[in-house]
Amino acid sequence: MTTQAAPEHVPHSQTDVVVHGVKRLIIAGQLSAGARLPIEKDLAAQLGVSRGSLREGVRALCIMGVLETRQGDGTYVTSLDSSLLLAPMGFLVDLQTPEGSVHLQSVRRVLESEAAARAALRIDAATIGEAEAILSSVEPLLAGSEANHDAIMDADIAFHRVIAKASGNPALEALIEALASRTVRGRMWRAITEDGAEQATHAEHRAVLTAVANHDPDTARLRMGVHLLAVEEFLRTQTDADSTPPTGADTES
Repeated sequence: MTTQAAPEHVPHSQTDVVVHGVKRLIIAGQLSAGARLPIEKDLAAQLGVSRGSLREGVRALCIMGVLETRQGDGTYVTSLDSSLLLAPMGFLVDLQTPEGSVHLQSVRRVLESEAAARAALRIDAATIGEAEAILSSVEPLLAGSEANHDAIMDADIAFHRVIAKASGNPALEALIEALASRTVRGRMWRAITEDGAEQATHAEHRAVLTAVANHDPDTARLRMGVHLLAVEEFLRTQTDADSTPPTGADTES
């Protein structure tokens, strides 16, 4: 009887060693948010890597939002805030295919619906006023003969950010922010190509704000879900149309 060889262990790169080593130091409490890293020579020896490998690992951790290098002052652990750690996810979002953007929009709909429900339980008068001011600023833009799509889109983004922040959950807020970039372009395209889309979106925003201001989490969740489902369905329609071959085209490769 033959025995199957155990899978060969694939060694980590030296950059991975640095990344995981620094992570272990943070988890163990040897490095905390805002702490300065040991000098390069000492940290390289502690992690068992060369100084060149340490620099590569530090660069990777800076991109991840875990570390920050201050010119002439050394390298520090960041605040480890969710918005910093989740920011690189926006890069992944931007690289998604049209089909992938539909899936991301679906995830965003779930997250923002929950954020709206949480906001309804926590929002204060000042934040309601902030959201109201954003929506009021849109109305003159919609009244003109030619809508200012960029300004309307800016207000759209600002409104969703206010609601996400009002949820009181920084991780949820950061996830929503990271997922928004791809779908913002989808909303812009919808605004340009569909008659009345911006007016409909504004009405949906008004319905969301009314529910949130009334401290009604169930209605707020429903209103936000319906609003973002419209965007999701539009993106899916566009994806389906792009993937449909012209009449009479040969579909076999």
